[in-house]
Amino acid sequence: MKSLLVVYHSNTGGTRQMAEALARGAAAEARVQVLHAAAAGPEEMLAAEGYALATPETLAAISGPMKDFLDRCYYPLLGRVEGRPYALLVCAGSDGQNAIRQLQRIATGWRLRAVAEPVLVCTGAQTPEAILAPKVVPAAELARCEQLGTAFAAGLAMGIY
Repeated sequence: MKSLLVVYHSNTGGTRQMAEALARGAAAEARVQVLHAAAAGPEEMLAAEGYALATPETLAAISGPMKDFLDRCYYPLLGRVEGRPYALLVCAGSDGQNAIRQLQRIATGWRLRAVAEPVLVCTGAQTPEAILAPKVVPAAELARCEQLGTAFAAGLAMGIY
């Protein structure tokens, strides 16, 4: 059975919900390991055959803990993970595009292959109170994440990725 590593960071719970939904979708066809960005490193990435990266957009960028994870992994993995598949999940207040671009640039540097368009969930949070409030991702959005997990794991199992 192929392995999928899901690395996430979440400030208010939205991104964690998205990562867990993707993992649920993938669980029937792949060994799935879900790790917070602070707990994941190069060893976990080398052990996996595919990756899902999930982050909130924070101040028009990926979150600090996700950036730290990627900083710790980038050079140790350069030239060692080429061609592996990946997927992206971003939870944002309104836009999310810059976080997506940042993650895609890193994936390009590693020569990873995207399995699908990123899943972007915009919560509409625009006030300090709304931004800091715990999030509940709508069921339809979580279903998109779960479907991505199902398709990703099936592609891994079939050798498509």
